[in-house]
Order: sequence, then C-alpha cells, then structure tokens
Amino acid sequence: MKLLGAVLLAASLLGTASSGEQHPWPDEPSQTCFFQMLSSVDSEFCRGDLEIIYPELGDVGCTYIPKCHRYRQRISREWGSPRVRYPWAEKSKKYVLLLVDPDAPSRANPRNRFWRHWLVTDVPGADLRNGDVKGHVLTEYVRPTPPPRSGYHRYQLRLYEQPAHADIALSPEERVSLGAWAMESFVEQFRLGSPVASTQFLTKYYED
Repeated sequence: MKLLGAVLLAASLLGTASSGEQHPWPDEPSQTCFFQMLSSVDSEFCRGDLEIIYPELGDVGCTYIPKCHRYRQRISREWGSPRVRYPWAEKSKKYVLLLVDPDAPSRANPRNRFWRHWLVTDVPGADLRNGDVKGHVLTEYVRPTPPPRSGYHRYQLRLYEQPAHADIALSPEERVSLGAWAMESFVEQFRLGSPVASTQFLTKYYED
C-alpha cells in the first residue's frame, strides 16, 4: 500500500507538470492521496498474507479507505466484488470465503453484527493463488455501505479451509436475512475451525 500511495502521488505530480495546471479532486484540496494503516488493535486481525484487491487501490488489507479520488463513494456505489488472493492456498484443497461487517449499524452499537456481505464455498485453492474467487456463491457480493454518521466500519475477510466432502449451506432463515447473522454458529456447524488467513479494511459513509 505504501508503494501504491507513492505511485499515485508520483502520477499526480507528473500530470500536473505536464499540463501546467492543477485540477484538485472535488473532495480534496490537492491530488495527493494518503493511505493510513490501521491501529495496532485492528491490525492484529490481519494474518496470513490474504489480499483483498479493488480497482485503482490495489490491496486494501489493513488500511483505511481514503476519501480522496471518491474512493469511499466508489467502493460503496460503483465497484463490484474485489479480487481475493491467497498465495499460500493449497491447490488440491477448497476454501470458504466470508466478508462480514461486525459493526452494523455502528461499532458502538453492533446489534446487527456480522452483516453478511459475501459468502462463497468450494473455492479452489489454485484459483485463490491467482486472485480469482470461483465457487458456490451462497451470498452474492454486497458493497460496503456504512450508514451516515455511524463512524468507521470494519469489513472483515475471513478464509477457511473447507472440510473434504462438506456440503455447506445456509438455512432458509439465513437466506432471507443478511444482518444479525450467527456467524460463529455457522462456522461451528460446518466445522470450519479458525480462519487460515484474515484481513480487514475500514471505511465510513462517503459524505461524512
């Protein structure tokens, strides 16, 4: 991410030099974009070199999504599912991928915690090595959309090794509701154990 920030800054300076004019982005006084790493407490969740990759941003694991260049708005309103790469995935195994928001509707009052934003099973390890998520989609990707004035939300990506021959499914009740999901019970029911890797990014309502 530090390299990406440097590249973006260099590109903006070159663009300014070549045109002779400055064109600030609407929500920032300059084209400089700073990427802030998570606090030590939140960064502890990032384990195992799991990458979550969005257009223009690259791997956003363990960072705050910056407001500049409309990035918060675009991740909430425009971009589709990210690429997910796990270089240590075993080619012969399959994996379960979860993306959840434990801070719904806010971190101070997470009564709808573990809002399910994405759930894919039977993801081949060979595809994960290349950054592709192909498998059985139980919950289609839902963009991160924190409510106004709810502060920063953590969006947690968890990768589990799928037990051999496991038939994983959501109950009828789970299928009709994304919020207040009993994620721990789901993990226990299908004996997924602890994640082999996990990461998260933080973002908030794009106009806050």
